[in-house]
Amino acid sequence: MRTIRKQESIRPGDRVAAAVSGGADSVALLCLLLELREELGIVLSVAHVNHKLRGEESEEDERFVAQLAAQQGLDFHVRQAPVDARDPAGIEAGARKLRYDFFRELAREGRISKIATAHTLDDQAETVLLRMFRGTGIRGLAGIHPRIVFEEKGRAFGEVVRPLLGFRRAALMEFLRERSQAWREDSSNRDTTFLRNRVRHQLLPMISDQFGEAAIEHMSELAEIARAEEQWAVDSGRWSASIQYPVPSTQCPSKPGPGKLDTSLDVERLLALPLAGQRRLVRSWLEGRAPEVRVTFRLIEEIVELAGGPAGGKLELPGGWDLRRGRLLELAPRTSREGAADYQYSLTVPGAVEVRELGARVEARVVEVSSVLEEDRGHLLDPARLPKEVVIRNWRAGDRFWPAHTATEKKVKELLSDRHVTGTAKKMWPVAVGEGACIVWMRGFAVPAALRAPTGVSQAIWIRELES
Repeated sequence: MRTIRKQESIRPGDRVAAAVSGGADSVALLCLLLELREELGIVLSVAHVNHKLRGEESEEDERFVAQLAAQQGLDFHVRQAPVDARDPAGIEAGARKLRYDFFRELAREGRISKIATAHTLDDQAETVLLRMFRGTGIRGLAGIHPRIVFEEKGRAFGEVVRPLLGFRRAALMEFLRERSQAWREDSSNRDTTFLRNRVRHQLLPMISDQFGEAAIEHMSELAEIARAEEQWAVDSGRWSASIQYPVPSTQCPSKPGPGKLDTSLDVERLLALPLAGQRRLVRSWLEGRAPEVRVTFRLIEEIVELAGGPAGGKLELPGGWDLRRGRLLELAPRTSREGAADYQYSLTVPGAVEVRELGARVEARVVEVSSVLEEDRGHLLDPARLPKEVVIRNWRAGDRFWPAHTATEKKVKELLSDRHVTGTAKKMWPVAVGEGACIVWMRGFAVPAALRAPTGVSQAIWIRELES
């Protein structure tokens, strides 16, 4: 209750839907709101989204949540929203988008004014760690925000609130046990092929054991500090006058192309700022001009270094853009790449890596075989036979590959020539190399028969090149 009062996230008269998956955290959220609803003065309901990812188990989750709502005489908002396992953003991101689309719809229709989700202090710590691993700045360290406002054409029409961000998951489970309240266990939450689950079940317990439970709380506190300081910097105008670079009235196209878009940044203005301001200005400018480019710390540093160097320098960005340094930094569609250099990146399996030379992301993702179209199953690899790390690079002279259903191993050069691939496209063609320089994947070709996922397995690894 103190957390809710501090956030001012739920107020008398609010029509609040508790987002309940059936797991312990969300069931505890519902129970807490039931106990507090008279004191809070709210109208309570339940929302559930069935992503149908676990067959009958997902159906049982929905029935369990429906029964909870019925027992308490609460309205039950439910949506059947299957997740496309081929979604390039990944299953977790795809499912989240479907859930929040449903929440927005409920708010837009006036059926609710707020949706309460059961994100906990543990979730916050996991998010901070994951963003640190993937590369982030102060804004990313802010983690999960306690409130998200839904807006449309400048008009607010609903909110997502997270009243449990100050609670540990273990405390919520104890709360349920004291009330003899059952909950559902999601079997996929134990699958450590997913990075978040490895953080949850392996890394966080190790941190707690080695550095104490307070270390987990300190990560959540770091997120709160980062969020408050980022908001202060924006609200106070401390940064805005010097580093905000407004999005031009002509919107940046999703692909490079002709047009009268203002895609330049004044180098003198940039270099006059302190380093922190330079980084913020570059991020603001690039996000407005090339929104398809994933802005990383390394990329920002390279752009700042380019600006500080002599005129005539050039930097290749993902997504088909070149950045040239004159009196201005000029963003332009990529020119010919005949002289492109070799590239090489490490890829953890499962995982993903940005390949800037291709303007693409290569990912190795665990997929349910049953969700993959029959014509795509020749690209599925056996997790038991695949190394935990591969190298993504362009092919080199002497490389050989043996796609399934072909008579013999051939040189990569010959395979590409057979498909009439020439020039820069041929030089930059990506492959994945495992132990002993063995090529385990090659763009556009079936995987080797010896590494192919066998018939009857439920899960496999799918290596794909996706647009950044």
